[in-house]
Amino acid sequence: MGLVDGLGAWLALRFAAGAASAWVLVAVSAWALRALAPLGRPLLSGTAYAGVGAGIALAGVLCLAMMRLHPSSDAAWIALGALALVIAAPVWMAVRGEHAQSAGRLEASWRPGSSVLIACYAAFGLGYIIPATYLPAMARDLLDDPALFGWAWPVFGAAAAASTLAVAPLLSRFGNRGLWAGAHFVMAAGVVSPLLVPGLAGILIAAACVGGTFMVATMTGLQEARERGGASLIAAMTAAFATGQILGPLAVMLVALAGGSWRAALIGSAAILAAAAIVLLRKGEGPWFSTRRSRFAKFSA
Repeated sequence: MGLVDGLGAWLALRFAAGAASAWVLVAVSAWALRALAPLGRPLLSGTAYAGVGAGIALAGVLCLAMMRLHPSSDAAWIALGALALVIAAPVWMAVRGEHAQSAGRLEASWRPGSSVLIACYAAFGLGYIIPATYLPAMARDLLDDPALFGWAWPVFGAAAAASTLAVAPLLSRFGNRGLWAGAHFVMAAGVVSPLLVPGLAGILIAAACVGGTFMVATMTGLQEARERGGASLIAAMTAAFATGQILGPLAVMLVALAGGSWRAALIGSAAILAAAAIVLLRKGEGPWFSTRRSRFAKFSA
């Protein structure tokens, strides 16, 4: 991005970056979750997924620092790309000898209900991308100082990094689906918070709620996929998420062309997230769900 100009080249590069991001997410999830499962330490999977939020927070803080130095946007792109290579180097050294047992087979059989997981993960992508894309723009409209509205991304990333570590110990109690559904509900509340709390406070609440749940939904969703269909289901759900990310901005554009406002787009996003959460809760697994089903059965009897 920092070495070429022109919209066509930028679109091609962003497409390549998106494809690489999906590839990395599928490969790392398949490799890391399989490697960590025998250890019986759910906090370790939270640590792996916390890396995404840590990277977002680091990039956001570095961009704030570069604002003080007033470099060109090209220089900022190149600096961040170089840093990504430096961070990736030790990772490459650690995993390059493990290719023979790496990302796992693309299992052909999926357990029943996998299509529901794919649909819910697509809903997650659509519901997440609207606030993730437009919250910084909304903050910029409220504040003229980039050093102030620029904090939206560091807050977003820090919340994402902390969230996976915080909820990992809860997996044994609520299960993947329970935590995934809970993340959807909190994210939905964050999406509508700018409509309920005016000004920058509402946007920061949204950044914390969305940032603090999107990696929880990713972690639990992909762990559920690994258990039910392996790497192939992880790949299918990642593709569904990407489809939702494409449809989200298109939906906002259609709302705008129809004369709608931010309010309609945010309410629609929150409604989709909540609907997917309800679907997930219908077949939630874990001791918490088992206890409540037993109580409901006794009550019904």
